[in-house]
Amino acid sequence: MMYSFTSKPESDGIGSTVQAVKEIHEQYRLDDESYVEIVVWRLPRALAGSRHRYKYRLAYIEDGICVVRYDNEAGKGDHTHIGPRESDYEFSELENLFVDFWTSVDDWRRKA
Repeated sequence: MMYSFTSKPESDGIGSTVQAVKEIHEQYRLDDESYVEIVVWRLPRALAGSRHRYKYRLAYIEDGICVVRYDNEAGKGDHTHIGPRESDYEFSELENLFVDFWTSVDDWRRKA
């Protein structure tokens, strides 16, 4: 489900202020010790290092520790954190981002 509203100006991560629109901010409790948080902002321009106009953070937290995260940062671009390993991520569209993230969460939970 998409939520859209205009937020207060937010920093774009490179020192300037932009008008961002929060598209999604959801949490899903998976069990007593784990949950997923998904936050997606639409920006008026792409962050340095990204080719799209989204700022996002998709995180799977287990026992208070983030063990799977897909995010992007100004200058660093799109990447993933799976356990201790960080890797570049090839963003194509939001739908694929969600599929890739949930696949990683499912893979992590199967290995546990």
